[in-house]
Amino acid sequence: MAGTRRGGTAQHRTAEALRLFAVSKTYGEASTQVTALDNVSLTLPSGTFTAVMGPSGSGKSTLLQCAAGLDRPTRGQVLVAGAEMTGDDETALTKFRRQHVGFIFQHFNLLPTLTVLQNVMLPMRLARRKVDRSYCETILQRVGLSGRLDHLPAELSGGQQQRVAIARTLVSRPSVIFADEPTGALDTRSAREVLALLQEAVRAFGQTVVMVTHDPVAASYADAVLFLADGRIVGRMTHPTAEAVAERMTHLGDSVAERHAMAAV
Repeated sequence: MAGTRRGGTAQHRTAEALRLFAVSKTYGEASTQVTALDNVSLTLPSGTFTAVMGPSGSGKSTLLQCAAGLDRPTRGQVLVAGAEMTGDDETALTKFRRQHVGFIFQHFNLLPTLTVLQNVMLPMRLARRKVDRSYCETILQRVGLSGRLDHLPAELSGGQQQRVAIARTLVSRPSVIFADEPTGALDTRSAREVLALLQEAVRAFGQTVVMVTHDPVAASYADAVLFLADGRIVGRMTHPTAEAVAERMTHLGDSVAERHAMAAV
């Protein structure tokens, strides 16, 4: 079932959250060189929810990693909230990410020895910012975990653990939240609850969410879907439905397979 697509308010949409300009990423050298991203440019306004889809090897994970500062592009520029993601060393890049970028991963990445509340407060401690316990508790209440503050991750279901991960991201107030297959390890009901929470992050908190997914149902919760193939953006769909996304992915996969077959001749 498709989600309700209610993007951020007009105020949220006025600012530019993410811009990629002519971004390329290559691996290897000479005859073994592989182009994962090929001159990709895009702009995403603040307060929007965008899904990124493509066949295996299309470059969607590389796009997320370069946009989020987890990997450096070979060429091009990445700007988050108008600031270029630069840094002469990993320390500077880590500081930039802590200020501007949030992450939600498929396998939660919670520290098993910390309680729910401690996991959520951790980004503030790492950034050496004053810990606002009251705000953290409020966010946990918004994601439905007010009665689980003192529980360890192992005492929670997969869906609850992903809610903790979302809360941990929200308390940092990042410019962009990047979600990498956030429902991949969840059952259908938990997945829908998590996707609804990502929508809520956009509607209620004015966040910008960029989600890589292979699931047309997950993509249908977004405001728009970007389609990648062979390292390039080859299409965009607004107001997506699961059926329309699935059909587009089928045609896209067939086209990519045909191109590769012709290239091999």
